[in-house]
Amino acid sequence: MLGIDRFPAAHDRGSSHGQTRVIRQAYFEHPDYVPLLIQAYRSWEQLEHLSETKLYFEVGLLEAGPRDGILAPGVLNSARQHGLQVEELTDREARSRFPGYRLSDGWQIMFEHQAGYLLVETCVRTHLEQAQRLGAELLFGQTVRGWQAVRGEIRVEMDNGVLSAGRLIITAGAWATQLLSDLDIPLRVLRKHLHWYANQNPGYHATNGAPVFFFEVPFGFIYGFPQIDSRGVKVAEHSGGELVADPLNVDRRVDIQDRRRVESFLRSHLPLVSNDPTDHSVCMYTMTPDDHFLVDRHPEFESVCFAAGLSGHGFKFAPVIARALADLALDGKTDVPIDFLRLARIR
Repeated sequence: MLGIDRFPAAHDRGSSHGQTRVIRQAYFEHPDYVPLLIQAYRSWEQLEHLSETKLYFEVGLLEAGPRDGILAPGVLNSARQHGLQVEELTDREARSRFPGYRLSDGWQIMFEHQAGYLLVETCVRTHLEQAQRLGAELLFGQTVRGWQAVRGEIRVEMDNGVLSAGRLIITAGAWATQLLSDLDIPLRVLRKHLHWYANQNPGYHATNGAPVFFFEVPFGFIYGFPQIDSRGVKVAEHSGGELVADPLNVDRRVDIQDRRRVESFLRSHLPLVSNDPTDHSVCMYTMTPDDHFLVDRHPEFESVCFAAGLSGHGFKFAPVIARALADLALDGKTDVPIDFLRLARIR
């Protein structure tokens, strides 16, 4: 098995960087994701055991938003359907347990115990190390320009020549449109900003029980992480985003309007966090029309499989999506429940 990437391991040119990623089970986006998440949790645990590396930190997830919004009904629906432990909190209970978090009157407030964050770059490196331990070859610094299926063989065109293979799995992130151009998938790439702010309040430290948080506010969705190092508290907007014309040359400068929205959120809901920025990063969301993933075999070439359009919420699923792709590539089918993510739904 050969893996090819034009960038170095654990790079910052896609959607798998930025220190931390949220992992949660009561999925407001759709309850059909929950069985995949149950498998993903087991896979992350297995990877930790094999590598003897701590990847997942179960600090819990504080979620809040309007009772008639998108977040709260979706979380509670998934929890009910799958018997997940989501605690509904009163305003008084939330203020007592999370005094540093100011929640709007009338919000539905929930706490998911089996949730937290993954150390994203460490996860990527650990996966690569384990793949190499099992015999995989990794080729960095080579750009895949295209591929062709010729007489039952897949030919992959790279900077320095052409490789031949019997099976091809495409997971190209923001470059998926280029490598799956024959499918004419309507993907959009959005620029997203990650912000870190100085913090002197111990109530926002992970070591003191501060949770990951996800709030639905009037202008969209904001998520963030407790302080885990000297950079402070990390906060970002999940909604919105500027269209990216060229993923290779995405603008990495701070967007002032984005920063102002995040800082307005902090003043309203995490008032003891400083508005002094300590760090900033940019990532890209590759969006499908319905914001759900695409995981499937190529409809014309059965030896080609792909995952695309993970729409900003895919990293936590990485090991289970990988298993589904491996099954499809080797066996032509999978028992991983991905039917709702198939290509046919948007064609």
